[in-house]
Amino acid sequence: MSGKRVLVLSFSPLDRDPRVHRELSFLAGRYRATAAGFSPPRLNGVDFVPLRNAGRPGAGKILAAARLLGRSYEAFYWSHPMIRSALSALSGAAFDLMIANDAWALPIGSRLAETRGAPLFFDAHEYSPREHEESLSFRLFHAGLWDYVCRAYLPRARAMTSVCKGLAEEYEKNYGAECGVITNAPFYEDLAPRPLQPGRVRMVHHGSADPARRLESMIRLMGLLDERFGLDFFLVGLESPYGRRLRDMAAGDRRIRFLAPVPMESIARAINPYDVGLYLLHPANFNAKMALPNKVFEFIQARLALAVWPAPEMARLVREHGCGVVSEDFSPGSMARALSRLSEADLSSMKSRSAAAAPLVAGERNRELFLQIVENLLS
Repeated sequence: MSGKRVLVLSFSPLDRDPRVHRELSFLAGRYRATAAGFSPPRLNGVDFVPLRNAGRPGAGKILAAARLLGRSYEAFYWSHPMIRSALSALSGAAFDLMIANDAWALPIGSRLAETRGAPLFFDAHEYSPREHEESLSFRLFHAGLWDYVCRAYLPRARAMTSVCKGLAEEYEKNYGAECGVITNAPFYEDLAPRPLQPGRVRMVHHGSADPARRLESMIRLMGLLDERFGLDFFLVGLESPYGRRLRDMAAGDRRIRFLAPVPMESIARAINPYDVGLYLLHPANFNAKMALPNKVFEFIQARLALAVWPAPEMARLVREHGCGVVSEDFSPGSMARALSRLSEADLSSMKSRSAAAAPLVAGERNRELFLQIVENLLS
C-alpha cells in the first residue's frame, strides 16, 4: 500500500452514496484513505471524519437569501453552518490529495488543498448550475451561486470528472474545464439471464420515492399495458407522503407491488429474476434529461432488458448495446407502444445482449480510469 494520504470529501451519507462509496473502495488498500461525510462508509481500510448536516437558523436564512440575491456568493458559502463545521472538523487533516465530490465540496476542498499544498481532484457528479432549473427558487437564488463557484473554483482543480459525456461537454463548453467521464456503473456481477415465464413480463424499478422523479408515470404506464405485464418497485422512502401517494395510486392494480429496498451492493442479484428494468425519468431539467444513473447499469448487471424514455445518454447506452427499448417520446403511451410490440424472443435477445454488455460497462473500467488520475496527481 502506498503511504500517500487521500482525503475524500462529500456532503452526503457515505454508506448510501453509491458513487462516492465506489471511489473509496477504489482507494482502500492502495492509499491511506480518509472519508469525510455525514455517515461512515463502512469500508475496511478507510478512516472516517464525521461532518454535520447543519442548516441555517430562521434569521440566518433571511440573511443568506439576501446574500444570494446580492451576489455575495463567497459570504453566503463560507457562512453556511455546514461549511463552517466541516472546516473545523478538517482543520487538522493531513493529506497529499484532496478529492472533492459535488459543487458544495469544491470551494472548501480547494481551500483545504491550497492550505496543504496538495492537488485537487474535483468529481462534479452532475451539472450544478442547472441542477434544479425547473424551480423558480433555484433560478433566483442558486443558479448564479453555482455558476460563480464553477467560474471561480474550477480552474483550481488539477483534474475533473463527471458522470457522462453530455455533462462533461457542458462543463467544457461553458467553463473551459477539461472534464473526464467516470460513469456510475457498479462492479461486474457474475449472473446469467433468467428464462422468461410464458405469458408474463416481469418489470422492476428500484430507487428512491422522490417526487422530482415523477414515478407515477410508471404506474400510469401499467394502465396502458395488457395483463402480461407486472411491475415491482423496490423503493427507499415508501413511508413518506409521496411514497404513500404512489401506493394509493397503484392500489387498484394487482399487477403492481411495492417491496422493501435492498442494500445497494445486493441490487443486481435481487432484481436478476425480472425481465425488464424500467426507468421513466421526467426530463424536468438539464441534469434529468442528460441522466445516466447507476440503476441503468444495475439493470445491465442483472441481465435485464432495459426500457427507457429517450434521454440522450440512457438512449445511447441502450442502442449501443441493443439491450432494450427506447420510446419515441417522454410519455407513458409511447413507452406502452414500445413494450407491447416486444415478443418473448425479443426480450430473450435483449437480456442476452445485456449479459454481453455487462463486462464492458462494469465499474472495474472506471476503477482503472479513477486510479490513473489519482496516480498522476500524486506522482
